[in-house]
Amino acid sequence: MRTRTALSATLAALGLMFLLPAAAHAHGDTLKVVVTGQRAGHVTTDITWENDGDAVDETVAATVNAVSVDGSRTMGPWRLVRDPAAAPAGWTTAEILPPGTWKVSVEVGFPALGKGELEVGVPVVDPAPATGGATTGAGTAGGGATSATGGTPAVSAPTPDSAPGSDAGATAADAASPAPAPSGTQAVSDSEGDAVWWTTAGVAVTALAGAGVGLLLRRRRMRGACRTS
Repeated sequence: MRTRTALSATLAALGLMFLLPAAAHAHGDTLKVVVTGQRAGHVTTDITWENDGDAVDETVAATVNAVSVDGSRTMGPWRLVRDPAAAPAGWTTAEILPPGTWKVSVEVGFPALGKGELEVGVPVVDPAPATGGATTGAGTAGGGATSATGGTPAVSAPTPDSAPGSDAGATAADAASPAPAPSGTQAVSDSEGDAVWWTTAGVAVTALAGAGVGLLLRRRRMRGACRTS
């Protein structure tokens, strides 16, 4: 009885030893690496198992290199990170390719071997256009404001003469505005005028008083002469 139990345990252990490697190699020994292009300059790649096409669950150890078509520029080596936008088989780079045409190669060393290549073009991205307020500049004094991009003259605001009720508004503004204070020169001129007037008035009063006194004295003399005669 003991011999049968030991034999069964040995057979079970041998079975596990053969089954585990078989399960480990169910995906195969190679990876299928497909460089799909670029997104905003980031290289995009799909990596699956060659045999069954399943996505790779493990962390991929890979290098990404890029060479310009004329061979004057090289980029990399970069590593691959998971691409949430292309899950579960998508991978991408954290770095960005400059604008131009590049020969991109991706080599994977873990969890299995695989390689993919593709010629990738990265377009030049034009800067976003400025808003209307920033592109409209001041025009000439007679022509009004003009657009800095299109050169179309802007409609000028109506003049005060053409605006309705402008006369009434101007009259109200004139009435509401305080009268300007006299300047120092005007004050001096007014004081000098007052002094001249008072001087003239004093001379006139003095002359009149003298004439009156003279008349009184003349009358008195005439009365005295009459009494004497």
